[in-house]
Amino acid sequence: MPAALTRYRIIAYVVGVVLVLLTIGVVLKYGFAEPVLVETVGRLHGFLYLVYLVAVFDLGRRLDWPLRRMILVMLAGTVPLLSFYAERVVTRWARGPFPAGPAAVPAAPRR
Repeated sequence: MPAALTRYRIIAYVVGVVLVLLTIGVVLKYGFAEPVLVETVGRLHGFLYLVYLVAVFDLGRRLDWPLRRMILVMLAGTVPLLSFYAERVVTRWARGPFPAGPAAVPAAPRR
């Protein structure tokens, strides 16, 4: 599961950055008649969003998420800046109430 979470976190960040670039491109295209950024970043975002969907599905199946949660996380990749917030929330869900690692295990009481 840590590998699936890492894959999800990386692609969520990349999709978020590319979606912000695409949003800037849309403003440039319709506000200033400069379509170059949309033409370049649009296709890249489409491909990366498909990779994002696969990563969410993979992580959701491994964590046994209900379909509703999986769909909501998938939709987070369509709203600018929301994928960054969703990535943090999903990481908290995946790691549980305690951080991973040896420090997360409480020490046995000494006698």
